[in-house]
Amino acid sequence: MSMRELVVLGTSSAVPTRRRNHNGYFLRWDSHGLLFDPGEGTQRQLRLAGLAAHDLTRICVTHFHGDHSLGLPGVVQRIARDQVAHEVRVAFPAAGERYWRRLRHATEFADTDSVVAQPVEGPAAELPGEADFTLTALPLEHRIPTYGYRLAEPDGVRIRAEGLAARGVSGPAVGRLKAEGSVLDAAGERVYLADHSEVRRGQVFAFVMDTGMCDNAVRLAEGADLLVIESTYLDAEEELAVAYRHLTAGQAGRIAAEAGVRRLVLTHISERYEQDADERFVEQAARHFGGEIVLAADLERVLVPPRRG
Repeated sequence: MSMRELVVLGTSSAVPTRRRNHNGYFLRWDSHGLLFDPGEGTQRQLRLAGLAAHDLTRICVTHFHGDHSLGLPGVVQRIARDQVAHEVRVAFPAAGERYWRRLRHATEFADTDSVVAQPVEGPAAELPGEADFTLTALPLEHRIPTYGYRLAEPDGVRIRAEGLAARGVSGPAVGRLKAEGSVLDAAGERVYLADHSEVRRGQVFAFVMDTGMCDNAVRLAEGADLLVIESTYLDAEEELAVAYRHLTAGQAGRIAAEAGVRRLVLTHISERYEQDADERFVEQAARHFGGEIVLAADLERVLVPPRRG
């Protein structure tokens, strides 16, 4: 049985707090393990969450501010120390490649060839490497080059078996129908896939971090089953959000509503807010978004919602 879940490793913004580590988000997607924005302390948070270097198949960095990337040296060195044999591709903005090189070789260690750089640039980048999903990066509106990520499973086919059974089409014949588009029924008449199937929508995960309001934030989140999005400020600090190119809780809710998201995860919370402000983040996002809202907490696990229908 496949497992698709988000393991939250850290939820603070620029400064970690007693209850919020720097950013870090692990997405388990069947046999894949994608680590997003490993901030300082991510290696320890992975251990506390029961995750190992061998679980990582990709690392995606949105930009090279410290709270999103200072954990890279420890994670890379852990991959080397644990002798991870499979490739771990690391996506990051090509404009920040000099920072990648510094973090990749921050200190002396027994290096590894398993870590493979995959810089992204341009108005849209599709990252190769997987057959069972596409991973797309789109630029966001921040103070330095920043990309968000969208993981999308291809649409599939759901067979309506009742009508097929009535025509004597079952077992291996159904498999041929899916593969070839048509088969002969028990009476020798041709049966077409389009008449006995419907589209099974592929699941989508979106990761939108450190941005002002922009069209690409909505494009990344379009139809997402699970959206992880920054919500640095409460709405009263909207002027600060605009000045620093961040989002408020209400703005995150507006993006989720416009994009038709199913489950919304708010994170990247400013250190200015104590625990008594938590409910206000959810309340302000809910003024715009009527779906499920989760205010992320360190080491929390959030399931990707089950398929529709």
